Amino acid sequence: MASTSDIRNGLCIKYNHDIYKIIEFLHVKPGKGPAFVRTKMKSVTTGKVLDNTFSAGHKIEDVRVETHKFQYLYPEGDLCHFMNVEDYNQIMISKSTIDNPGLMKEGEVVTIIINSEDGMPLSVDLPASVILEVTATEPGMKGNTATNATKPATVETGATVMVPLFINEGDKIKVETEKGSYKERIKS
Repeated sequence: MASTSDIRNGLCIKYNHDIYKIIEFLHVKPGKGPAFVRTKMKSVTTGKVLDNTFSAGHKIEDVRVETHKFQYLYPEGDLCHFMNVEDYNQIMISKSTIDNPGLMKEGEVVTIIINSEDGMPLSVDLPASVILEVTATEPGMKGNTATNATKPATVETGATVMVPLFINEGDKIKVETEKGSYKERIKS
């Protein structure tokens, strides 16, 4: 059993007969009244995000988890195939469990959190950012870079990312995986 002081990003807890992963948290100590912890939790089974407030000292049931490095192999319908980089065992995970599955490149190494009790994968954590090549976008306009205007661009994985107007086909860009947003252009 853990308490609210143990809450951190990535912590998996049992709540309302389901397993949730803490996405965000904020310890609040108002001037009047007791302290509390405001959290944003994501269900690892349904993907539903839930806002919840725990009073200070509240007991929470944490889930014992293990983290392993897996290599993304290929997609198959609604499933993604992964291989453990240590023992080469393969597992399949539903795309609904993965945040921004369209940003995963084949061969990419990700971190998978697995429930220690039953061996079920709980979540897939992509690297903070990935470098992808733009395969399709409208041509860039010279001199139109002073504004904050963006345009849609399709990257090599098939995902669509909003990019600045100066990005062209063939450019490599860094994409932030958490938000699925453009970060910077990579110079070759």
